[in-house]
Amino acid sequence: MANILVVDDEMGIRELLSEILGDEGHAIQLAENAQQARDARAAGAPDLVLLDIWMPDTDGVTLLKEWQRDGLLTMPVIMMSGHATIDTAVEATRIGALNFLEKPIALQKLLKAVQQGLTRAQETVRAPAIAARPVLAPQVEESSSATTMFAAQSMQSSGIAPRLAGLSNGEPQGYNLSFDLPLREARDAFERLYFEHHLGREGGSMTRVAEKTGLERTHLYRKLKQLGVEPGKLAKKGG
Repeated sequence: MANILVVDDEMGIRELLSEILGDEGHAIQLAENAQQARDARAAGAPDLVLLDIWMPDTDGVTLLKEWQRDGLLTMPVIMMSGHATIDTAVEATRIGALNFLEKPIALQKLLKAVQQGLTRAQETVRAPAIAARPVLAPQVEESSSATTMFAAQSMQSSGIAPRLAGLSNGEPQGYNLSFDLPLREARDAFERLYFEHHLGREGGSMTRVAEKTGLERTHLYRKLKQLGVEPGKLAKKGG
């Protein structure tokens, strides 16, 4: 789950983005103008910002410049606009914006841009730790084995292992759960296993899987596409 700040003066856009990204499991902060965005940033850096360019008090590019000037542009920012020129988009990118989305925003473009932004944020956070860590080749395998053993013991004691064991009975596989993964990656791996398990049991029927998982079909389709799960292939294997 990521903390995402949505800055837009149009209530409909704020509510739509909040609903879509909330369905993806993110925590959403809303700001209807630049001042509210400044206050939200002052309270702590979000993991990602979706920033409208045209706003009544201060436009998004000016706010982006402020953050860059004051050393506050420490999170990925995706600009949004339905009227911006190519020059405006290029300027925002030069200042430090990660991406630019044109309104009306297509759902898949939104989710892809958000995922890329969050991935960039994770890489930025992990980079210093990785650079500072000494590389000890002989110990890597040992450490990996210890981690695997710890993960297995923890899963066994918590009752997770027995529940996952049933996935091997003819169900699609290829994903490993590890406590070494960042939370989001571990959750994605589990969700792939979860949906593949149900799709395999239901012969790829999206209707039955939607009922089993308690999701709307539209949300289910979106989730499967995001995870890279292909119901058609699972239907053939299940059959």
